[in-house]
Amino acid sequence: MEQYQIFKRKINYYETDKMQVVHHSNYIRYLEECRMDFLRQMHLDYETMESNGIMIPVLSVSCNYKSPARFGDTICIIPKLEKFHSVKFEISYEVFSEDLQILHNQASSEHCFVDFNFKPVHLKRDYSEIYQTMQQFVGVDLMGNVEMD
Repeated sequence: MEQYQIFKRKINYYETDKMQVVHHSNYIRYLEECRMDFLRQMHLDYETMESNGIMIPVLSVSCNYKSPARFGDTICIIPKLEKFHSVKFEISYEVFSEDLQILHNQASSEHCFVDFNFKPVHLKRDYSEIYQTMQQFVGVDLMGNVEMD
């Protein structure tokens, strides 16, 4: 990945509460959208993974709410592959305002690789190309390599 195309998303009215603040549950959806985009940019989109017989379920999610995002705002989410083992990985996320000046949320999610029968998949042994691709991004800070449109 030469330049990381930052994940941007406009907040819709239906995602907010009566105060026009993003309802906390929507951040989980935003993280998934960002994760799918991040994997796509690594050329490991869900279609590729599933065509190889691999699914990526969520094991855990953690969110820390810092500053509210509101209806009409555009948010930018920067992911970071914090940990990666042949069977599991963890991504951290920082959710910023469009100008990257306001930190709205810090989050993380943990995932594993399984086959269609939910049996663990060992990437290093069974899918070395996918393993090598993911290994390249462990700990990489994408903020220094962000492309804004």
